Amino acid sequence: MARKVFFSFHYQVDIWRANQIRNAHIVEGTSAAGWQDASLWEEAKRLGDPAVHELINRGLEGTTVTAVLIGSQTASRKYVNYEIERSIQRGNGLLGIYIHDLKDQRGFGSPQGVNPFDQITWRSNGQKLSTTYRTYSWSLHDGYRNLGQWVEDAVRATGR
Repeated sequence: MARKVFFSFHYQVDIWRANQIRNAHIVEGTSAAGWQDASLWEEAKRLGDPAVHELINRGLEGTTVTAVLIGSQTASRKYVNYEIERSIQRGNGLLGIYIHDLKDQRGFGSPQGVNPFDQITWRSNGQKLSTTYRTYSWSLHDGYRNLGQWVEDAVRATGR
């Protein structure tokens, strides 16, 4: 079954890397994690947090999985925690994919970033989300071949 995936990533830094994954056409994805182009994102940022939250919420509609594409700065991105928390509230499957070794538009990789699941804890028991949600390396774990299975595994972990 085709799954619609919300891709969470640092737009300004990792759009080139994210597009390599989204354009592999392995799973169905929302355009630029729910927004169609940078102008919509910039307009929402100008209007403030409520507008950005609404843009993210609309992007999550109809998705069953959220893939957090972990680049060098993803964990410090202002809205990544919101995207993760909303995904959990919606019951989406959740996974992380390290993308630092994918090449950018200039042909360079980047340093490996911090896992955002290590920075968020469950309110119920204080454990890090990384104890629950899996992460993979796109290159090391052959994401092109395995993304579909990672997505299915994330859905199964939700009990669906």
